[in-house]
Amino acid sequence: MRILVIEDDEILREGLTEGLALEGHTVDAVASCGDAREAAAGFAHDAIVLDIGLPDGSGLDLLREWRRAGHDTPVLLLTARNMTEDRIQGLDLGADDYMGKPFDLAELAARLRAMARRGGGRAEAILRFGKLEIDPAARRTTLDAVPINLSRREFAVLETLARRPGQIVSRSRIEEAIYGWQEEVGSNAVEVHIHKLRGKLGADTIETVRGLGYRLRSDGSAS
Repeated sequence: MRILVIEDDEILREGLTEGLALEGHTVDAVASCGDAREAAAGFAHDAIVLDIGLPDGSGLDLLREWRRAGHDTPVLLLTARNMTEDRIQGLDLGADDYMGKPFDLAELAARLRAMARRGGGRAEAILRFGKLEIDPAARRTTLDAVPINLSRREFAVLETLARRPGQIVSRSRIEEAIYGWQEEVGSNAVEVHIHKLRGKLGADTIETVRGLGYRLRSDGSAS
């Protein structure tokens, strides 16, 4: 997943960025409402971690602004543990979940995965396509019950496609999902990852829709 972290505490922001990256996510991290608006407008994120207290405004006001504009990306609020009123207001404004500080990073990552499942209309944690199974929590892929070794980028591409079953995912959308805004992207990076995935999962597993993008097939070699 590509996650936007909005947190003004530098140590916490860096810890979230590093921790979520180790979980296999692509992370954009900002420290203010202004930068958050710019990041949300410029990139598609799968989830947002939003601190309520920011130097140039309230995270709650930012959340209200986004929801009124139809911005439906799942949002997890970070609040002071004793601020019950903020948590209630945040949920009523459209937040999907919240955590009080201090928090456990593993729990936060699990809550983000749950938010992504709900956003995709799924209840089950495992993504299944025929004999292909993808476990986002364990970063594990199996084909016909045989483990498949994927690099972090390969897994990210596969997960991006798997979270949009039956949909064509554009090359630019895949790039946004697996590369942060400060990372250089090679001109054929996505094509290279797709080629490697086909070599490991079967040539028919990922369909190329000419001029539009890619689609994970449930009736290819993984069926």
